[in-house]
Amino acid sequence: MEEHNENAEKESDKELDEETLFVVSQTFKALSDPTRIRILHLLFHKEYPVNGIAENLQLRQSTVSHQLRFLKNLRLVKYRREGTTLYYSHDDEHVMHMLKQTIDHACHS
Repeated sequence: MEEHNENAEKESDKELDEETLFVVSQTFKALSDPTRIRILHLLFHKEYPVNGIAENLQLRQSTVSHQLRFLKNLRLVKYRREGTTLYYSHDDEHVMHMLKQTIDHACHS
C-alpha cells in the first residue's frame, strides 16, 4: 500500500505533458456546458438513442447529435448499433463519478 502511495506521489510531482493538459482542459470544457451535463447525467442511468435523449431533455435532435459528437470525440460517451439505431451510453466512469460528486456538492449547498 505504501509503495502505491509513493508511486502516486511521484506521478503527481511530474510536470504535465501537453497532451495530458489538452485532454484535461477539453474534459472540463465538456463539463462546462449545461446541455452536455444534462446529457451525461441522463446517460449515467441508462443508454438512450438520440431521439430518446432529445425527448427526455426537450432538445432538438440536431442539438443532441452535435453534443454527442463532441462527447464521443472525448471518449466520454460511446454507442452501440442496433439495426439503424445508435444507443448512447457513458464511456468514462472517472468522469461520471466526478460529475456525480459535483452535482451532489451543488445540491448540498
